[in-house]
Amino acid sequence: MAAVRDVEIDPEGTFKYILVRLQRPGGGEQRDIVRGTKAAEFHNHIFEKVNPEMEKLGYECRCLGGGKIEHNSKDKKIRVFGLSTGYGKADHSVTVEILKKEYADYEITWSDDKK
Repeated sequence: MAAVRDVEIDPEGTFKYILVRLQRPGGGEQRDIVRGTKAAEFHNHIFEKVNPEMEKLGYECRCLGGGKIEHNSKDKKIRVFGLSTGYGKADHSVTVEILKKEYADYEITWSDDKK
C-alpha cells in the first residue's frame, strides 16, 4: 500500500473531495485515502477515476463519503466541510487526520457547515 499516496488534492481553491477505503480482496490490510479536485463536477466523478487506478494495483475501493475542501496554500490553511449528495458526509475528522500527515505545517479545520 506504500505505493498509494494518502492525499491527492488540488493545490488551491474550493473543490469536492471523497474519503476512500482501500482493501486487499478477501480482507486483510486496509487504509483510507483522500482525493479531491476542481475538475470533478460531482463526487462520483472522483471515485470513477480513483477506482480503476486502485483496482489495477490490486485493491478494492469503497467510498466512505464526501464533502468539500477549501485549500489556501498561501496562508497554509485547509477547511473541510459539507457533504456528498450521492455518498453522504465523510467523517471529516478522519479526513483531517489524513490531511495532517501530508500538510503538517498547515492549520486544518473541519465543520458540518454546508458552505
